[in-house]
Amino acid sequence: MPKAFITDIDGTLTDEQRRISTHAVEEIRRLVSANIPVVLASGNTICFVDTVSKMIGTNGDIIAENGGIYRRGYTGMHHLEGDRELCFVAYQIIVNHFQPKEGKLRLYSNEYRYSDVAFARDVDAEEIERLLIGIPVQVVDTGFAIHLQSPGHSKGTALARLANLMNLTPTDFLAAGDSINDVTMLKSAGIAVVPANASPEARAAADDIMDKPFGEGTAEALIKYFP
Repeated sequence: MPKAFITDIDGTLTDEQRRISTHAVEEIRRLVSANIPVVLASGNTICFVDTVSKMIGTNGDIIAENGGIYRRGYTGMHHLEGDRELCFVAYQIIVNHFQPKEGKLRLYSNEYRYSDVAFARDVDAEEIERLLIGIPVQVVDTGFAIHLQSPGHSKGTALARLANLMNLTPTDFLAAGDSINDVTMLKSAGIAVVPANASPEARAAADDIMDKPFGEGTAEALIKYFP
């Protein structure tokens, strides 16, 4: 049996309307009650992940901004990766290119996002990648937003660093995710599971594909691997 569990949130604990699965919450709380470490890992901001963590009832071990920030417990140090200023330089290039044609882009970044830049999926991610050739940023389309990040950090790299703070290794974890931004985390974990709605990239990185989609699929995996 795995020693710990790490999971994405959107599409993995929630459904297509971003409603969290109460079944998944019940299974996560069962792990917490059994003193099995649970880590939430998201592309969203740290304040969002903190709120979800509090509401579910975990102990605050989190990864936010697709690995740009990680923290051990609610009172732990915020470990920050990436060059947000460079990401904003890249974002301005995108604005200058698209705005005359597409209108104003919907920026999701604010003072609560510390390592990357996120904006709405109103423009094509592949065209953005072509536009930013030569700029040292990576473009990540999570299916919920497009992120500009410094190369070299991901949910997988953050898992390795956070696991070390927890006196664990990535292979001690069962990992659950549904999208391309979860692939590094899934590949790093000892066992990788994905719900039935997972993207082709996530499915290819998985050891086990659940029968059920979204949060119900993750609940299914927790019952199977933490009996």
